[in-house]
Amino acid sequence: MNAPLPSSAHLTSAAQLNHDCFCRTLNVERLRQQLEGDPSLHGMTEHILQTRPNLFSSTVVFISKAVQAQIEQALTAIEHVATLAPYQAQALARSDRLAQPAWGPQSVCMGYDFHVSDAGAQLIEINTNAGGLLLNLALARAQQACCDELDWAFPSDAQRDTLRRQVFDMFAAEWRSQRGAQTWRNVLIVDSAPVAQYLAPEFELFRQLFTQHGIEAHIADPSELSYDGQHLLFAGTPVDLVYNRLTDFYLTDSAHQALRCAYAAGAVVLTPHPHAHALLADKRNLIALSDDALLAQWGVSDADRLTLRQHVPHTELVTPEHADALWRQRRQLFFKPVAGFGAKAAYRGDKLTKRVWGEIVAGDFVAQTLVPPTGRMIDVDGTPTDLKFDLRAFTYAGQVQLLAARIYAGQTTNFRTQGGGFAPVIVVPDQGTR
Repeated sequence: MNAPLPSSAHLTSAAQLNHDCFCRTLNVERLRQQLEGDPSLHGMTEHILQTRPNLFSSTVVFISKAVQAQIEQALTAIEHVATLAPYQAQALARSDRLAQPAWGPQSVCMGYDFHVSDAGAQLIEINTNAGGLLLNLALARAQQACCDELDWAFPSDAQRDTLRRQVFDMFAAEWRSQRGAQTWRNVLIVDSAPVAQYLAPEFELFRQLFTQHGIEAHIADPSELSYDGQHLLFAGTPVDLVYNRLTDFYLTDSAHQALRCAYAAGAVVLTPHPHAHALLADKRNLIALSDDALLAQWGVSDADRLTLRQHVPHTELVTPEHADALWRQRRQLFFKPVAGFGAKAAYRGDKLTKRVWGEIVAGDFVAQTLVPPTGRMIDVDGTPTDLKFDLRAFTYAGQVQLLAARIYAGQTTNFRTQGGGFAPVIVVPDQGTR
């Protein structure tokens, strides 16, 4: 049974709620209704629960309204900086030539990932193909207040319906930005071995979303594509738009050459795309975003520089010349590959072995000031369990669409933690307001 919150729950801090609230708010039947809205998706919920038991947490995460505002301010400042000529010149100069063209699309499903510290929201990384948007929308719609004191916290179905429409409109805007008034007929959702991907259920949700709006949609492996010099082809049919879920960000793998050639020629609308990855998601961009002197030299406004100082931890490139100093400071650092994703090959400095350190120094890594994640106490089989969470802001065109959390144990998010997984975010009003 869920422990009730006090009647003054809306005046309680987010930190206190994350520690004291053991409510289970996920309604599995509602989740089934959200995931299986189309007959073709019948059985998806059971499949997820059986094969991905830690994809969805049964609880929520609380943050303060101040942290919500900090996240919005941080991403606004970052996207301002990313429009500046010297910033773009630096980012594009070190990137694959495929990143040079700017065809118009802004890149769908951006993800800004944060930890929350005593200093507020701290940016951990930026992703150009952040997974989980539709899964988290379905999860948000499957929540129910566990007690009267939490009724105020859950948005209405009408608000969530609006967001679902906005997700489709985001793709439509990408099409128009490159093709203008031309008719958009089809979309291809592309990833390597898509059926085997952990977030494969989301591909089906996107397919359903496009189909509901009259757009023919298919899911494909890039090896199924060909390029005839004019069109990207799937099953012999020209492809209008590709929703790109590949983590080969510059499409250098031999299996991705048809897509690479078509994109380079402007023969297909590709989103997310290499240009956005180079400008935002390459981890080396965090070096510039945390270098106040360099930002001042580039003419970044005082307000944006203040925001970035407060919310982007110091980051530097790992080089052999600085290796000894970084090793001595390792307990205060987190190390990530410049083109990494999904926390792969990412390491807390205090957990490093000499063998792994040698690989880091020899590879392309950045060192970021360590910001430990916030704790979330939850009930796991009747036992209070202290886990961690990070926050993901799904964004488009500089606007936050949805905030979601990932609850986990260990060094990084992993979807292997009992009781963990994606969780809705509840924004707690400032104390004394409602």
